[in-house]
Amino acid sequence: MSDRALGVACLLLSAFYIFMATQIQTSFITDYLGPKFFPILVGSLLAIAAIFPILKPDPEPDWPGIARLIEIVFAVAVMVAYTYALPVAGFVLSTAITSGILSWRLGAKPVAAAIAGVSISVGIYVVFHLVLQLSLARGPWGF
Repeated sequence: MSDRALGVACLLLSAFYIFMATQIQTSFITDYLGPKFFPILVGSLLAIAAIFPILKPDPEPDWPGIARLIEIVFAVAVMVAYTYALPVAGFVLSTAITSGILSWRLGAKPVAAAIAGVSISVGIYVVFHLVLQLSLARGPWGF
């Protein structure tokens, strides 16, 4: 029953996500697909994935223990904090800290997690901002 409840929740979330994507305002100068395409695609894939546990639930679901659930809640809290930190601290710093924390919680040693966080942040910045010329949230240092 819990698989079906999760599937229905994901289906409702995907419907809300697609609805919100249709509310994106577009200007008269836009590319062929437009800014709505990718969010609608993600919402559609979530809807398709949500149908599977509704139609074929696991007869004996194996739920994680309380310690693992706390880890999941912590990861969600870090991602929520990341969304609030982006406009204030900028992409590079926010992404470095967030990916470092998540790497650490996934089992990396603190120094390796810090190196991974900085590497991920700088790597994404180089690809998306410098190579693809996409705008990312600017931090207090201008990048």
